[in-house]
Amino acid sequence: MKNLKLPITIDPYKSAQRRLECEGYFELSGMNRLLDACEACIEQVQVSVNFNVDELGLIVMSGKASALVTLICQRCNEPFEQELEASFTFSPVKNEEAAAELPSYYDAIDLDENGEVTLRELVEEELILEIPLIPRHELKDCQACADSVWGQLPEELEKPNPFDVLKQLK
Repeated sequence: MKNLKLPITIDPYKSAQRRLECEGYFELSGMNRLLDACEACIEQVQVSVNFNVDELGLIVMSGKASALVTLICQRCNEPFEQELEASFTFSPVKNEEAAAELPSYYDAIDLDENGEVTLRELVEEELILEIPLIPRHELKDCQACADSVWGQLPEELEKPNPFDVLKQLK
């Protein structure tokens, strides 16, 4: 398959009937919420989506998305690169009742007024969910951790245990 620019919206019913497999990219210029959440991003998000009909007759959209972003470390305030990788499995629904009847292993996604799914928004939301709550370097790479000691106090900072006196009373 070629690495093609994917459509912003897609009809999941027609795509599932054809068992469509899409592999391509989205430009980041249209993903404003992802751009706001990151310090910087590469220009493209790689996406792979498969449309299928499962044994229950439900339309299923499953796929993966990945993007390389730059985040700010919350320990040292220095930028670092993070690979965001999201995998998803959705089934389109028309209303809340249909969403409540979906099996638990599928997430519901709403259709727009044309019966289509906004694929770019779906991918953007999944990548935003993959951003760490507290972005930070690995301990070995972080500037703030270079002088810090984790897990043990240095010998000169160790104080005598005040309960050692009680051991003598035994």
